[in-house]
Amino acid sequence: MRALKILFPGLAAFLLAGCACYHLGAVNGTVAGEKSIEVLPFNNQTLNPRLGDTLTQSLRERLQTDATYHLATHGAGDVVVTGVIRQYTRQGLGFLTTDAATPEDYRVDVVAHVIARERLSGKLILDKDVKGHTFVHIGADLASAERQALPLVAEDLAQNIAEILDEGVW
Repeated sequence: MRALKILFPGLAAFLLAGCACYHLGAVNGTVAGEKSIEVLPFNNQTLNPRLGDTLTQSLRERLQTDATYHLATHGAGDVVVTGVIRQYTRQGLGFLTTDAATPEDYRVDVVAHVIARERLSGKLILDKDVKGHTFVHIGADLASAERQALPLVAEDLAQNIAEILDEGVW
């Protein structure tokens, strides 16, 4: 019993010390919801239609869910995010057992150049290429598989953009 009285405070102090590095709330130095953010439609320079609209919507939803910034839906935001989708590629990963040249699975990669500026000062907050990816299994045909993968790759890219904006890793 005496050993338990000595061991318990030491164990509790050890466990609580692990929580000392945890940071509650926004980690980019701002108060959550203090600034508003406006996401302008992304320009799609790829041959894949609807990718710009899908990414713009996914990014807006991700930022709204995250709540580090308040999403400006009517009017101008404190921070304006624009972007250009520059690259859409797919790479064969798994191949059919009956035909070694025909892919069965693909990895789809998307690269977007994202720019974020403070509206009033014009200060550049973010100016970099951000990547997103997903995996596609070809079922009946490639076109329908890519259509199903479009929201997934847009969501991954939106998550990566939102993390960069939220964490202030510029």
